[in-house]
Amino acid sequence: EVVAGSMVGVMVMRTWIEPVVAGSQVASAFYDTALLLVVKNYYNQTNSTAPSHALEDAQQKAVSNFYIIYNLVLGLSPLVSAYGLSKLGDRVHRKIPICFPLLGYLGSKTLLLLLILLGWPIEVMYGAAALNGLTGGFTTFWAGVMALGSLGSSESRRSLRLIIIELVYGLAGFLGSMASGYLFVGFNDRYREGTVLVGCSIACYAFCLLYSIFVLTVPKPAASCPVKAKSAEEVGSQLPAHNEAAAGSSQPSESSSSTPVSPSKLTIIMLFVAAILYDLAVVGAMNVLPLFLLREPLSWNAVQIGHGNAAGYVIFITSFLGVFVFSKYLRDITMIMIGVISFSAGILIMAFVRWTFLFYIARAVMLFALIPLPTIRSMLSKHVEGSSYGKVFVLLQLSLVTTGVVTSTLYNKIYQNTLNWYSSFCFILSFLVGCLTLLPLSIVAIKQRSTTGSLQILTE
Repeated sequence: EVVAGSMVGVMVMRTWIEPVVAGSQVASAFYDTALLLVVKNYYNQTNSTAPSHALEDAQQKAVSNFYIIYNLVLGLSPLVSAYGLSKLGDRVHRKIPICFPLLGYLGSKTLLLLLILLGWPIEVMYGAAALNGLTGGFTTFWAGVMALGSLGSSESRRSLRLIIIELVYGLAGFLGSMASGYLFVGFNDRYREGTVLVGCSIACYAFCLLYSIFVLTVPKPAASCPVKAKSAEEVGSQLPAHNEAAAGSSQPSESSSSTPVSPSKLTIIMLFVAAILYDLAVVGAMNVLPLFLLREPLSWNAVQIGHGNAAGYVIFITSFLGVFVFSKYLRDITMIMIGVISFSAGILIMAFVRWTFLFYIARAVMLFALIPLPTIRSMLSKHVEGSSYGKVFVLLQLSLVTTGVVTSTLYNKIYQNTLNWYSSFCFILSFLVGCLTLLPLSIVAIKQRSTTGSLQILTE
């Protein structure tokens, strides 16, 4: 019995996606810091003959233009492969949408290492972004992770399960960001700047790929899922029967098909709209934030940027604690609204940052900013069948990525044009879009309230 229990425990542990999430996010944190500083140093050299007073603005625009093209390639290239890989994941094997992107990560990050060692032009990174995207990229990878997380969790605990995955993602990013600045500059006496940091990133991705192939197993669907389906069928059959008795209708089949479906469709559409608007606000602000930190009045160095990125990851901890507590007393839609308000207030403060301490205050106000997207995914999973999780999540992720590409380009251009006027204008814009996100969420809340009232009347 002890041996059998140990075997069961090992099998359960092998279904945990957290080691892959943690390893890939540490690798991503290393890579993001390395890429930003490599690009900055590259344009420092190419603009070294410019007058000193114009050097900073020229560098800012050059780095911004690089990221416009880089993010366009990174965001659009997954459109070719993401849906197909996720469909294969639903039909053939759940690990396909996880392993393929990891393989692409490994190849694209190796290109950055070769760029540093061989002195290649920075444009090579556009090819790295294309390789990353054509193998699925983060779009496919995160949809696969969310599908595995949803598959093995009950409906009542799904929001908590998905936020735990986000928590692991955030903690790993925090540790990676804290270490990244030191690793970037810590071995300059023996290696080229950034070599060790990118090498560590590649090693982490290699571990994740090997773990996914040889260790990770797909969890069985939670036992509560059939019960949920049965309950839905019972409610659906009772509603038209009740309507028929009250109105004398002779067409119960039409009532059966229309009554429960319409609220779900409206809810799904509004959740998609809310997710896209919120992601637009977040992605837009976060795209220009690194550029904002590099120039006056803050003018941060590599170590300070690492600390600033790490501060951003603290919201994964506070958002997890928020869901852990709020889920006992509040509905999912209320938790989402709290998260949106938290981000909107924090980014408004960021618009007035002139000193380092104020930056950290703005980050502290964003303590629940992570809650909306995983909770939206949790709500969506409650309106679709388990066999469609991969497709629904990748469609949402593709919507977010496509919006993110447009947002990134738009915000970078706005940042360039407002650089000498008011460099924080993009943060005010994100605040307004964040407030706009509350509109579709309010529609979902009203719809849920009316549906709950109808069910209570039916029960009585």
